[in-house]
Amino acid sequence: MFRKLLAIIFPALLTILPGCDAVIFQELKPGVSRDFEVRDRMGPPTMEWKETDGSLVWEYPRTPNGTVNYMVVIGPDSVLREIRQVLTEENFAKIVPGMDKTEVRRLLGKPAEDAFYPLKKEWIWSWKIKDENRTQTFFDVHFDESGRVLRSSRQESAMPG
Repeated sequence: MFRKLLAIIFPALLTILPGCDAVIFQELKPGVSRDFEVRDRMGPPTMEWKETDGSLVWEYPRTPNGTVNYMVVIGPDSVLREIRQVLTEENFAKIVPGMDKTEVRRLLGKPAEDAFYPLKKEWIWSWKIKDENRTQTFFDVHFDESGRVLRSSRQESAMPG
């Protein structure tokens, strides 16, 4: 019974979450909102990086089921500077051979999937991305065993239904 209920409720929750982000982003105002307000509304970040100017970048992934990842920039004065969705064509184009995993994570956020393929000796990180053509599309970054980018690719499959 519980599994049936979960099967009904879980997909509904996934459709509500993007709406929650929209409400949160209306409440949070760059240049006005404080770091504690961001944490109160968005929760703790999954990753935090400190920039040379003293600002912090907080990662808020909406993967594995979502098609967005957010980076939130908090200034050294603890004021929200920016909220940006990072799974964009512009950022995908910045992925080049030789980058390391940390650079890719800072650019795209936490991947939806992280898998190692021993026969190819390759790690592949995948992010589900938006596609208007009724296909499920993933942007993949392929790493060698040392954690350096070899290439990027895309996978598409027809959506069920």
